[in-house]
Amino acid sequence: MEDAAGHSERLSRIAAALNERAAEVTAELVSLYERELPHLVHDDEGMVSLLSASVYQNIDTAVRIFMHGIDPARVEAPAAALEYARRLAQRGTPVVDLIRAYYLGQMEVLEQAIDEGIRQIREVDVLGVAMRDALSGAFTFIDRVTQQVVTAYEEERDNWLLNRSAVRAARVRALLDEDGLDIGASEAALGYRLRGNHVGLVVWYPDNAHPIDPLGGLEALAGRFAEQLARDARPLFVPNDELCAWVWLPVREPEVPTAEALERAIAGDADVRLAVGDPGRDLDGFRRTHRQAARVHALAVAAGKGCERVLAFRDVGAFALMASDLSAARMWVEDTLRGLAVDDDQHERLRETLRVFLATGSSYTAAAARLLMHKNSVQYRVRKAVELLGRPVTDNRLDVELALNLCHRLGAAVLPRRS
Repeated sequence: MEDAAGHSERLSRIAAALNERAAEVTAELVSLYERELPHLVHDDEGMVSLLSASVYQNIDTAVRIFMHGIDPARVEAPAAALEYARRLAQRGTPVVDLIRAYYLGQMEVLEQAIDEGIRQIREVDVLGVAMRDALSGAFTFIDRVTQQVVTAYEEERDNWLLNRSAVRAARVRALLDEDGLDIGASEAALGYRLRGNHVGLVVWYPDNAHPIDPLGGLEALAGRFAEQLARDARPLFVPNDELCAWVWLPVREPEVPTAEALERAIAGDADVRLAVGDPGRDLDGFRRTHRQAARVHALAVAAGKGCERVLAFRDVGAFALMASDLSAARMWVEDTLRGLAVDDDQHERLRETLRVFLATGSSYTAAAARLLMHKNSVQYRVRKAVELLGRPVTDNRLDVELALNLCHRLGAAVLPRRS
C-alpha cells in the first residue's frame, strides 16, 4: 500500500502535467464561458482579456497547491480574479453567473486531472485515492476562492451603486433647481425621458419600521408601480436618504393613478408609505409633480402614525399647505368643528358619517349605501354631529367639509390634544 508521501508525489506529477497545459486549458475555459455564460464577457475585449488572466491565475494557483503540498484552505484568490469580480459588479452581471463559472471551471479541470491520472497511474486503488485527494483539495480551494471573489463583487457592487446613486441624485437635483440644462444629455444620463407625462411619488418607511433592505424594498416598489401603473415603462428612482426615495413614473395619459391601484401596489409591504403628486408634462411638470408629492410627504410626516398610508395631492393639496403649522391647523379644526373635534372612536364615527353625508349631496340614502348602514342610523348620527357643531352646516359648509376631510386624512394630528 502506497504511503501518504507517495500519494502526494503522484498528485504533484499530475498537477505538473496540467500546469504545462495551463494556457491551453485557459483558452478552453474562456470558450466554454463565452458559450454558456455570455454575460461574463460583455462583448468587450478588455473583459475577455481580464477573464483569461483570472482563469489562468486560478489554474496556476490550484495546480501549485498539489505540486508543492500547500494547504488549500490558506490560499488567497489571485489578483486578476478579484479584479474581474469587481468589473462584473460594475456592469451589473448577476453574482450567480460568477459563482457558476467557478464550478463549471472546476468540473472541466477535474475531468482533465482524472484523464491525466488514468494516463499516469495503472493501479485502480492508487488512482482512487489520488482522485479522492484531488477532489477534496479542489473543493476546498474553490470554496475559499469563491467566498473571496463574491465578497469583492459585493463590496464593489455596493460602492458602485452608492456612487451611481449620488451622481444620479445630483443630476436630478439640478433638474429640479436649475434652468438652462441640456435636456437630451440629462435624459441620456438618467435613462429616463423628460419630454412626456410624469407622476411624481415620494415613497418611504417611517422611523419605527425596520426593513432589512429599505432602499431595495422601495426600489422594488417602484418597479411594481411601473408594472401596474406605467405599463412597464421604466421609472426614475432616486434615493433621498436611507428610508426615503423619490420616484417619477412615465405615464401615457396625464391621469393620477386611482386609489385602488396605489393600494394594490403597496399591498405587499405593510410598512411602506406613499405620497403622490398630480401628473405633469415635460420638465416643468417633472418639477411640479415632485414638489407636490414632497409637500404631501411633509404633511404625512408631520401628521405621524395616524395618517393614511397613501396620500395624493389631489385629495390633500389644500391640507399640505398647512403642514408647516399643524398647531394652527389644529386650532382651526377645533374652531370649525367645535364639539365634534374630539379624538375618540365615538366622535370619529360621527365625523365620518357627516363627511360622507355631505360628500353624497346630503343624501341619507346614498350615505347609507356607502357606509353600509341603515338610513335611520345615518339620520341619527348626522343629527348628533350637527348638534355638536352647534350651528347648521349650511352656515359654513365649505369649512366644515374641509375640516372633516382633514380629520379623515390626518386623524389625531389635527385634533385638539387631550389634557
